[in-house]
Amino acid sequence: MGKIALAVIVSLWVIPTTVMVNRIVPEPYMDEIFHIPQAQQYCKGNFGSWDPMITTPPGLYYLSLAHVASLFPGFYCVEAASISDLCSAAILRSINGVLAVVCSLILYDIVTHLKPTLNDRKAMLHAVVLSLYPLHWFFTFLYYTDVASVTAVLAMYLASLKKNYWFSALIGAFAVVIRQTNIIWVLFVACTGIINISVAHAKHSTKTDEPDVSIKHGLAYATGTNTEGFNLRKRKIVKSIGNSSSSLLASSPSFSSGAKEAHAVTPHFAQMLYFSLVSVLAQAPMHFTITKAVDLFQMFRKSRALLFFQMFLALVVGLLSVHFFSVAHPYLLADNRHYPFYLWKKVIMAHWSIKYLLVPVYICSWLSIIHMLGKFRSKIWALAYFLATAAVLVPAPLIEFRYYTIPFYFLVLHCNNRDDQSWILTGTLYIGVNIFTMMMFLFRPFHWDHEPGIQRFIW
Repeated sequence: MGKIALAVIVSLWVIPTTVMVNRIVPEPYMDEIFHIPQAQQYCKGNFGSWDPMITTPPGLYYLSLAHVASLFPGFYCVEAASISDLCSAAILRSINGVLAVVCSLILYDIVTHLKPTLNDRKAMLHAVVLSLYPLHWFFTFLYYTDVASVTAVLAMYLASLKKNYWFSALIGAFAVVIRQTNIIWVLFVACTGIINISVAHAKHSTKTDEPDVSIKHGLAYATGTNTEGFNLRKRKIVKSIGNSSSSLLASSPSFSSGAKEAHAVTPHFAQMLYFSLVSVLAQAPMHFTITKAVDLFQMFRKSRALLFFQMFLALVVGLLSVHFFSVAHPYLLADNRHYPFYLWKKVIMAHWSIKYLLVPVYICSWLSIIHMLGKFRSKIWALAYFLATAAVLVPAPLIEFRYYTIPFYFLVLHCNNRDDQSWILTGTLYIGVNIFTMMMFLFRPFHWDHEPGIQRFIW
């Protein structure tokens, strides 16, 4: 009953908002001017056509073909139509509405798997709030790759949690065909699968062996040095994911295509700093609490010297990152349709010193994140997460908050906050942000002097 109710709840905002967006903005907007015509070419069966401005593989278009084909019998009963006729902007956008509902159910399953003691009501609350996360919510109503990418990565992770590694590998490979950077999350999920097997066997050994033997045996098993079964399962995970990813990547004609000059790999270490602050603000009711402050204070008191050294080192690295590896992409500087444009211009660049003064804030944000993860996850898991996040964000020259969605979800799902009040406050915050951004998008259009057409504010 929980999943049905969840699907109904998510549909209650997906359907009316989708209708409203399609009525007010019926024509393709922003990146849709590339994605929608490309999908329409696929609908016509013209699979050899490719727009060189598109920087992502064609996974979303394959999903769209399946979606349109599933709608075709119903439309055909009403009036004669071909699949190509059904590939309108509204129909293509609707695939993300469907995926948003599916994603909410996946989130629910992951929550119940990671937090089995949660009752159904709390698990549903967590899934609903996570489905309202503003960057995920907003792009549900446009024909972008974000919702499909998030859904595929989370589905891959859920399959891995359920120990269905071949299915996880298959979904992960398709996630890469939706967005290239998902290969990092495929590797991350493979690592977490190995870590989970290691921990499970170590616990089992502790229960069945003598104390001194079990510790030695468990550690050997966890490091893959003394147990044939572990090595076999480890090879199974890696081989499954490697084989499926390689085969689908080889079939993707657009893996190396797109506007390369605008998306060239750039060492942008400041992205990790921005991500920490955005993630903490997006979880503000969970981070800015008296309990959290007390925990951090006690942590400082117990290991003051070590933490001061670590904070000093992090501060130095943060200052160097901001000074030498902070990229001002031409798109960021020129495109006033995006919110990061205003944050960059009005906040970070308001004075030369502000970008340096913000570094302690970024460091404190990472400290809060690490403290929250460290209470429930192993150090090796946290390290794998940090490295995966860095591998995705650091090469990206453009500051786009939607790039933070997948690492943000992995972060929130593994922070074991069970306080209903914090989740309700977070959900209220998300609803407020969503209403504001959608109203700005729909009802505050503006015009550029140098280019015709209506412009709209977007994440």
